[in-house]
Amino acid sequence: MFEVNQTEVVEILLLGFQNLQSLKSVLFVLFLVIYILTLFGNLLIIILVAKFPRLKSPMYFFLTQLSVCDLLLTTNIAPNTLYVIINGGSTISLTGCITQFYFFCFSEATECFLLTMMSYDRYLAICRPLHYTSIMSFRLCFQLILLSWVLACIITLVLAPQVSALQFCGHVIDHFFCDFLPLLELSCTKHTLAELTDFLLGIPFVAAPFFFIIFTYLSIFITILGISSSAGRQKAFSTCSSHLTVVCVYYGTLIIVYLAPSHGEWFNVNKALSVLYTVLCPFINPVIYSLRNKDIRIHFKKFVFSSLRI
Repeated sequence: MFEVNQTEVVEILLLGFQNLQSLKSVLFVLFLVIYILTLFGNLLIIILVAKFPRLKSPMYFFLTQLSVCDLLLTTNIAPNTLYVIINGGSTISLTGCITQFYFFCFSEATECFLLTMMSYDRYLAICRPLHYTSIMSFRLCFQLILLSWVLACIITLVLAPQVSALQFCGHVIDHFFCDFLPLLELSCTKHTLAELTDFLLGIPFVAAPFFFIIFTYLSIFITILGISSSAGRQKAFSTCSSHLTVVCVYYGTLIIVYLAPSHGEWFNVNKALSVLYTVLCPFINPVIYSLRNKDIRIHFKKFVFSSLRI
């Protein structure tokens, strides 16, 4: 995908979870079950939205795109992680490592933008309900989704070549996938430009969406507090509680991982948190939305009953 600078290093050794080798069978089964359930849950949401006309609304279209993004992320990370766990470590070609980083960066950036667009959708639904239909048309919904994928692609095409152009002297990564900071640690050349690029891209493309989400939810909470009836407040909050939960888990782990030190004991903490947003987040997203969303639960039952009749 990218032309990797040819150096003596042609393969990368991923160590995975060396301090948990005695539990590798348990970890393998656990990760495998999570991966299978992640595929099932996200594919189910996509099928339900495509099958039932009542779910064809902007909110659910955004949800299907989030599911597609989660499928891309988990399929990029989980299968190789399973191989790393069961073998106590695994080698991957340098080109394959850079390619994995490319898709990881792309899917992570896309998820950031999709969560931002979903917060804007919830803002319109709660703060401007009378104008929601006229503003959040399917055309605007499609444009926002397309913008999310395009911006994520731009970020990746700017950052990933900076990493692939580095000369690598080391060949061992104490991680379970090819992340940004572990790759930089393998470089024997200056990687100031790559770090600067990552920092500069993080301001408009990560920090700005995060603060936009905070602004929309402050407006939503103010609007909810202004609703006179408790039933109305509960109904309004229920429409955004699932999205808010996903945002807190996703951005919370990202901020801790990329702001905390990446050495010493903190590195093991970062590795554990990386499992949260690369493996567990794609798994819990459909769970959160299905358990807290009445329409999803109703149409899931209809889908199961119709499948059993067939």
